[in-house]
Amino acid sequence: MKIEIERREDTVHLDSITLESGKVLNNVSLRYERVGNKDLPVVLICHALTGNHVTVGTSEEPGWWNGFIGYDAPVDLNHYQVITFNILGGCGGSTGPASPLNEELNYRLTFPFVSVRDMVTAQHQALEKLGINKVRAVIGGSLGGMQVLEWGVLFPNFMDQLFVLAATPSLSDYGIAFNRIGIHAIEQDPRWDEGNYVKSSDVKGFEVARMVGLVSYRSPSLFTKRFSREEKEIEADEFPYYQVESYLRYQGEKITKRFDPNSYLYLLYAMNGHDLGRGRGGIEKAANIIEAEVIGLGFTGDLLYPPKDIKSFIDLTSRGYFHKIETAFGHDGFLVEYEKWGPIIRGHLAERIPN
Repeated sequence: MKIEIERREDTVHLDSITLESGKVLNNVSLRYERVGNKDLPVVLICHALTGNHVTVGTSEEPGWWNGFIGYDAPVDLNHYQVITFNILGGCGGSTGPASPLNEELNYRLTFPFVSVRDMVTAQHQALEKLGINKVRAVIGGSLGGMQVLEWGVLFPNFMDQLFVLAATPSLSDYGIAFNRIGIHAIEQDPRWDEGNYVKSSDVKGFEVARMVGLVSYRSPSLFTKRFSREEKEIEADEFPYYQVESYLRYQGEKITKRFDPNSYLYLLYAMNGHDLGRGRGGIEKAANIIEAEVIGLGFTGDLLYPPKDIKSFIDLTSRGYFHKIETAFGHDGFLVEYEKWGPIIRGHLAERIPN
């Protein structure tokens, strides 16, 4: 018999937040999902670039980490409750470029730059407003993993464990290069209109940005295995056209139906600018600030966050463990194949379960 998961979506309202830049953002809202028994220890989940706060979701509309979180799942709701926020700057209900600035206008490009540190600071304030002053663990992959690292440095006593999946303390030049192609595609699209587009679907450069991102998230072998140069017939078209091209176009069009182009831009810039060692004397000194146990997971074929770079950082921490996951999915390995790496998360979490 399947146990019904206790689940709630709600919004935390903050009067203001002072950003890393020194600017003050007023009337901030953070949308969140909270699942499980509220009397149990909290596991905080941080989402990636185009994710949102809905990690578990419902049977009709499953969340993006449904299956990883649940009863008897790697993050076991028999032992923990789970909270996920839509990040500051996102477009899933939290304050961001698509949010109202006043009764007539949305922020759009008047929204201030938001760093990964700002995202974490906002979540920390929101948790305190919910009456939560300590969490059992913080878990996240990619941009979510960047947030996890910032949690460990900004609030070293706030958690027992940090789980960093497919993320490094700063984005490589290679990763920045891919993001720049996406940024350029959006900003040079005349239909973007300096952020004042009418509909997301009008911004074809947004579709290109998403296609570029998808190519960087998956390994070449996975593309080959999945598509095998299979052609797709198009009536009255003399040029060759392949299933892989059709897939990328579909995914590009799909993102415009659920995500805001300006938010996508802001989050790409936040990823590019993230550097755990900035203003802290470098990454090694930042690593020494972390008091929690740090568990890093690297995924083979990850072009953006190579496993060796993750391990190099984990080796700098005082209580670090690194696991290399063999996968054909590359960077996207942190979103799938829970059977390969879920037991690792479960095992490390279990070390802290009271007898």
